[in-house]
Amino acid sequence: MAMEITQFLLAAQSPDANVRKSGEENLKLFQEQNLAGFLVSLSVELANDQKPADSRRLAGIILKNSLDAKESGRKEQLVQQWVAIECGVKGQIKEMLLRTLGSAVAEARHTASQVIAKIASIEIPRKEWPDLIALLLANMTQQEAPATLKQATLETLGYVCEEISHQDLAQDEVNTVLTAVVQGMTLGNHGVEVRLAATRALCNALDFAQTNFDNKMERDYIMKVVCETAMAPEVSIRQAAFECLVSISSTYYEVLQEYMQTLFELTSKAVKEDTEEVALQAIEFWSSICDEEIEIQEYVDDESGDSAPPHSCFIEKALPSLVPMLLQTLLKQEEDQDQEDGAWTLSMSGGTCLGLVARTVGDPVVPLVMPFVQENIVKTTDWRCREAATYAFGSILEGPSVEKLSPLVNAGLEFLLNSMKDENIHVKDTTAWSLSRIFETLHAPARGFSVITPANLPHIMGVLLESIKDVPNVAEKVCGAIYFLAQGYEDAGPSSSLLSPYLPSTIATLLAATDRTDVSDSRLRSSAYETLNEVVRCSNIAETAHIIAQLLPVIMTKLSQTMEVEILSTNAREKQGDLQALLCGVLQVIIQKMSASDESKTVILQAADQIMMLFLKVFGCRSSTVHEEAMLAIGALAYATGSEFAKYMQEFYKYLEMGLQNFEEYQVCAISVGVVGDICRALDDKIVPFCDGIMTLLLSDLSNGVLHRSVKPPIFSCFGDIGLAIGEHFEKYLAYAIPMMQKASEVCANIDNDDEEMMDYGNQLRRGIFEAYSGILQGLKGSKADLMLPHAGHLLQFIELVFNDKNRDESVSKAAVAVLGDLADTLGPKLKVLFNDRVFYAEFLGECMESDDDQLKETATWTQGMIGRVLQVS
Repeated sequence: MAMEITQFLLAAQSPDANVRKSGEENLKLFQEQNLAGFLVSLSVELANDQKPADSRRLAGIILKNSLDAKESGRKEQLVQQWVAIECGVKGQIKEMLLRTLGSAVAEARHTASQVIAKIASIEIPRKEWPDLIALLLANMTQQEAPATLKQATLETLGYVCEEISHQDLAQDEVNTVLTAVVQGMTLGNHGVEVRLAATRALCNALDFAQTNFDNKMERDYIMKVVCETAMAPEVSIRQAAFECLVSISSTYYEVLQEYMQTLFELTSKAVKEDTEEVALQAIEFWSSICDEEIEIQEYVDDESGDSAPPHSCFIEKALPSLVPMLLQTLLKQEEDQDQEDGAWTLSMSGGTCLGLVARTVGDPVVPLVMPFVQENIVKTTDWRCREAATYAFGSILEGPSVEKLSPLVNAGLEFLLNSMKDENIHVKDTTAWSLSRIFETLHAPARGFSVITPANLPHIMGVLLESIKDVPNVAEKVCGAIYFLAQGYEDAGPSSSLLSPYLPSTIATLLAATDRTDVSDSRLRSSAYETLNEVVRCSNIAETAHIIAQLLPVIMTKLSQTMEVEILSTNAREKQGDLQALLCGVLQVIIQKMSASDESKTVILQAADQIMMLFLKVFGCRSSTVHEEAMLAIGALAYATGSEFAKYMQEFYKYLEMGLQNFEEYQVCAISVGVVGDICRALDDKIVPFCDGIMTLLLSDLSNGVLHRSVKPPIFSCFGDIGLAIGEHFEKYLAYAIPMMQKASEVCANIDNDDEEMMDYGNQLRRGIFEAYSGILQGLKGSKADLMLPHAGHLLQFIELVFNDKNRDESVSKAAVAVLGDLADTLGPKLKVLFNDRVFYAEFLGECMESDDDQLKETATWTQGMIGRVLQVS
């Protein structure tokens, strides 16, 4: 097969479609009939320098894709597939890959490095490749080893460290890896490629170096080598060294004190004198320090009672030198930076860092920045000075106190509004962004402060509604300003009336922005629709219902028109889907807003048939993004129409079924689960005819190994919604649902509390399980209550387990206390013995009674009453 696989690989890349199809089919057949032989053949192909470059390239790609995938379920399948291969065969493959590190072809070496790391990620945690590190390090100690082999070896070590956990290597292995890597960085010993690979490898290996950084002598040596490397003659090596320093700043913040003077000098020199790619990393170092200090301050503010991490106040100490350095970067703009999507320039990086500095130190940053602003904002001959001054001002609006900022903003607001007529597009773009920042941070009537007054609002609205007609990138920022201006009036009582007179012109202007033909991408259109949603959502419904009612048919017409366009390409289909998603989003907001009062809800009820027909047509277009937005909008419509939604179920059910079966696009599945809950609350027992199908799909989702775990907690909550809606009819599902709930509660008991992500998931899962029990218990209360008696002990045990876990969040406590009350309320005196045996509940309820959360206290009081009734029975 060795000769044949070369031909298959070349054929699979042929420009001739028939040859290509044949090559792909032959590769697939070989893989399916003899996976082990297939992987061996690929590794031999990759290792053989006599083979064509194209066949080796594809062999490497297929090898990588046979070991790893982005989607977690698929990745696990590939891992199990590799584990099942016979050890001798895997040994052959690994030997070929290690041999490929010595290839004369750079691309083959690079691919082999990646594949070795993927295998290491599977095998090292299982202790199945114990000699890998030793084999790699042997390449570094061979006197005659070519530089290319050392470079590939260091690259491999870096990738392996990236793929595995620091717990997977013994400390002596870590020491030898770090020694090899740091020696590889040394200027005198090696060429550019080896030193670059070593520097990058160190960056990936830093997580493993905790013990080494705890040792002052070893730490000093590592820091010395990294700092020397940051002054290397080669740009790429200097950049990699600064990337190392960024990583060190976040991983080992607490030991940096003695190096900070040197690090400031290094970064300052790089920002002022070095190439942009190096200077960007030097600024990133300070941004990373800010992130660390902000996190420490939030930890202290949290008042968790735990001892706070050490706060070295590096930013505060560096402030007098750091701020001027950052301000100078703001003057280094590029002519086209606002037009380039994803551009990241020195001035953008400097402004972002300045914003983080402001968040870190608060008020002290203001007097250091304002002289720069005042000096440069009036320079009429140089747009760079005006733009930099505006950017600096906008960057420091989060962090300092309202008392410090308000006088400055009040004094400068008129000037900024007039700057929206500046002759330079960059100045207008940054001014619009700064205005949106002002409205986001200093406009909160509900909290008693706002820079917007009845006196200046007419000028503000006049400028914004005129400026939204400017060039697309400026118009997009203006949308942001209107968004935050409207958001500030949410829950603002009488103040929200101030915006009502401007609603018709604001809606008309935003709709005009969505229809602009001078826009090359969809960002302005998306921003305009998102802003329209916020304007509607935050409006005073008593004063604006008639205006929003007029908007409804306009949006419905636009949505209908999207389905009249002939779709001739994938790109056109994608654009249609994006627009439909935006329009469904607007309809959702309108439905929710108008449903808030009985008077305005009639508008939705009268249009409901037409709205639902549109949503069903949208589903027919079969785009996953539209599926999400249309699903969310249907959930809102179900809430608005209540039991009347039953008439749509027959037609809608097939799309709901598709959503619940969409394992690959799990967000669609999660939203579909949420919509089931909305429909349950709307229909109550009218949903019974569809419950067999829905419950079958939900149970199947829970059992599915491919479905993302984040969907599973909402599924349990959905059991509760169904149980509450259909009451005694849930009896037929108990035998399937309860074991799933009990199994999930056992998963909760084994969650790793050292893993923050898993801890969050555990809290979501526990809340979902409690909500399931609550809904089912309430639904079965009465003649079928005894069905839950056999499960009461397990539930009480689970609640006690959760009570003993001090990492639970407040939402879990609420759900646990609520289900405790539901258990007592539903099963009554029959629980007396169980409650007598498990007295933890008294302490739990006492803890909840002392909470600052009124809802939790209220629930705990109710639960205490329910349990009291159980215990009083003689």
